[in-house]
Amino acid sequence: MQPCPRRIRAVRGGATVIDSVRAFYVWEVPHYPTYYLPVDDVDPSVFALPKTESFESGPFAGLVHVDWHAVDAWFEEDEEVFGGHPRSPYARVDAIRSSRHIRVEIEGVVLAETTAPVLLFETGLPTRHYIQRTDVNLAPLERTDTVTYCPYKGTTSDHWSARIGEVLHADIAWSYAYPSAQVLQVAGLIAFYDEKVDTFYDGVPVARPRTKFSASAHDEDDDS
Repeated sequence: MQPCPRRIRAVRGGATVIDSVRAFYVWEVPHYPTYYLPVDDVDPSVFALPKTESFESGPFAGLVHVDWHAVDAWFEEDEEVFGGHPRSPYARVDAIRSSRHIRVEIEGVVLAETTAPVLLFETGLPTRHYIQRTDVNLAPLERTDTVTYCPYKGTTSDHWSARIGEVLHADIAWSYAYPSAQVLQVAGLIAFYDEKVDTFYDGVPVARPRTKFSASAHDEDDDS
């Protein structure tokens, strides 16, 4: 738990129901925080919303926790926050152009090969490599209806599965058409879940990382 230096607001039904410059970050899980807010900074109507908790004693005394999805939108200062949780003040995201030779395969079929990737480094996640579409083998890829959100990068515009023979490898790639300003370099590029494909860096195979996305090559979701 630590003070949040940003103005936090939430909107529901067109009205501002939370407005606070005294919010706290509270880590209920290791990777990202949630907001806890002083009672006086919360509209009384909020207390009737699902999963809203008000604390009278203990370390959170005088604070309120509101479920992220109980309101229509959250704002830090004047920028809307997407992705289901606040941005962690300890997380960093960098998109950097590279000349590394990246090859992506699945069951021996080359899905992408490039010497001009954009590497995305995000705290707590494997390095993601974003590849221009002219370097991607689009033939086995099939668009899906999956949409994922990231508070650091934005909302995905596309997801793809790969059909190799009779096997469909579900949601193994994604793209952002309109990413957040800090990672504009990845706009329109395609990235693959290294957990679900075979990746080679400069000809050397890379071990598949173990993350929440690696349960099965036929299952899904994105930090993206």
